[in-house]
Amino acid sequence: MLQLRNDMSSASDGKSVGGSLDFADDAMPANSDASGGERHEDDGLAMPRRIWAIIAISFGTALFVLDGTIANVALPTIARDLHVEGGAIVNVVTLYQLVMVMALLPFSNLGERLGLRRVYQIGQVIFMAASALTLLVNSLPALLMVRVGQALGAGMAMSVSTAMIRQIYPKTKLGSGLGINSVIVASSNAIAPVLGGLIVARADWRLIFVAAVPCALISLMIGRFLPDPVRGKIPFNWRSGLWSAATFAMLVGGIELAVHGGWLVAGMAVALAGLASALLLARSERARTNPVFPVDLLSRPAIGISILAAMAGFIGSAGLVVALPFRLEQGMGFSPPEVGLLILPLPLTMLFVSPAAGWLSDRVSPSILGLTGMVIAAVGLALLAFMPVHAGAAAIAWRLVVCAVGFGLFFSPNARMVVSNAPRERTAAAGGLLATGRLFGQTLGAASIGLFLSFGAGLGPVPMLFAAGLALLAGLGSLTRWRVAENPRD
Repeated sequence: MLQLRNDMSSASDGKSVGGSLDFADDAMPANSDASGGERHEDDGLAMPRRIWAIIAISFGTALFVLDGTIANVALPTIARDLHVEGGAIVNVVTLYQLVMVMALLPFSNLGERLGLRRVYQIGQVIFMAASALTLLVNSLPALLMVRVGQALGAGMAMSVSTAMIRQIYPKTKLGSGLGINSVIVASSNAIAPVLGGLIVARADWRLIFVAAVPCALISLMIGRFLPDPVRGKIPFNWRSGLWSAATFAMLVGGIELAVHGGWLVAGMAVALAGLASALLLARSERARTNPVFPVDLLSRPAIGISILAAMAGFIGSAGLVVALPFRLEQGMGFSPPEVGLLILPLPLTMLFVSPAAGWLSDRVSPSILGLTGMVIAAVGLALLAFMPVHAGAAAIAWRLVVCAVGFGLFFSPNARMVVSNAPRERTAAAGGLLATGRLFGQTLGAASIGLFLSFGAGLGPVPMLFAAGLALLAGLGSLTRWRVAENPRD
């Protein structure tokens, strides 16, 4: 660490590293290099500052991925210790996801006002404070309150992380940067259940909720090398921010009530009210500069079509991830430990394909990559749908590899299209929109599989064919975007 401080003092805009956490505006503009010379805004950060900024943003990404998934394996243990029903303990996960999707757009807009790095680091501090309180909880309501605090902190960081990636990397390497970030996401998702299982087996389950704190600490320690915070001139619109949060609360909360809460009619009514609220909010935001609900970005074909394609892709991938364990265990007779191993080829393949796809998207049309990927994914999903009931591990593995190659070729290039086509001052809104689309798509995917299972169609080919249809729809979005945005003459 001493060597880090000595080597990087010149890369910190000519200032002493001092404290790592800095919420104040830095004197040097974000487009200056370490020697004070002007740098073009598309050049990214100067070396070696860029390297340490990448490390800081990577640990921040690992923070909210780990915290969002690590609790799943501990739910039965927590339910027994707190003496609550299994259905109630699921709220530890669903409430976290609900608060995250409510927070992303308002916090990304706040980042444009206060500065991206400032909002990012405040979120990490809030997350750590909430995590510390986890050690004191002894009831489900107390745990849920702590999870709300963790979700708010992680949501603040997540809402501006993609925008900072755009500022860190040169424009010509943006796809590679997003690909590297996807590796962190995939690795953290793979580590989370293993780490969670070890903690539950050998220590107090409360430590599950502080496992990601070291990531926040490391990110904060070297956070000074992240892009300098720049304040926006337009004040934050609290009315629109609260309206946006309430809208997504109704949309996601209504779906959860309908599918998992057993209140189908009431849940659908709440979700429809959320849809009506979204339409009214979009109409209200049209006249605003830098709106919280980014209708200005959605009106751009390259971004609007990409977001719709991303949602379709995430619904399809969530359908695969949620439905396949049920089919392997209940339909094909594999044990839970065997199911975990059988599904492993999916994240492992994504771990290699995603960065390669990001690198390719800097050199090949992202739309072509996305279309190709979704066709491959649809083929893989169709092969899974009609897989023999007595298929062995090898037969399952190669089908999952095909699916992973397809989804890997789609997600990073599609994200690049969203981020690179947004005005630089609206990158935070584009990143928040992309993250919201991902969470909302995953919620819809899980809800759809829940409905299939409730109607007795969850263990056959229907879920995989459903996912394949969504993959083709995402591919159609890539094709449409290519013709509309990349070849406007057509």
